[in-house]
Amino acid sequence: MPVSPTREQIDEQISILQEFPSRLENLVNGLSIEQVQWKYRPDGWAIKHVVHHCADSHMNSIIRFKLGLTEDVPTVKPYEEGDWALLKDSQSDNLTASLDILNGVHKRLDTLLSDMTDADFKKVFFHPGMNKQVTLAQNTALYAWHAQHHYAHVEQALKNKGSF
Repeated sequence: MPVSPTREQIDEQISILQEFPSRLENLVNGLSIEQVQWKYRPDGWAIKHVVHHCADSHMNSIIRFKLGLTEDVPTVKPYEEGDWALLKDSQSDNLTASLDILNGVHKRLDTLLSDMTDADFKKVFFHPGMNKQVTLAQNTALYAWHAQHHYAHVEQALKNKGSF
């Protein structure tokens, strides 16, 4: 996570976030039930878990942005992503609901991020799991990285065709 991302870097990260839902949907569109079970590495998550996790994580992200924009150094709530992945909705072989969530959240996020000023990107929240303050510019970078990271996981799972 960059300490002080430039406006150019922020704009690039916003672009990554704008494109993520459609890129992911195109990657997983038409996968069979067997294929969504494929893992990207031994003991890793299956494709379905990655997609459901991205929906969970990016819902949390937009809430963190909104808290940071409307409150003075709010403390955000971490969540146990591994435990969330075990819940019934994250076990579904149907990815449609999570892809719909990502599409909606990212449309809202795009509207929010595109309207933010340089001063807005300097606003902070406190993340107790990281035990530090995070600027909204850093949060933008984090979620752009997060999107690319998990997209690569799905690509890896597809490349390995269920060998794990």
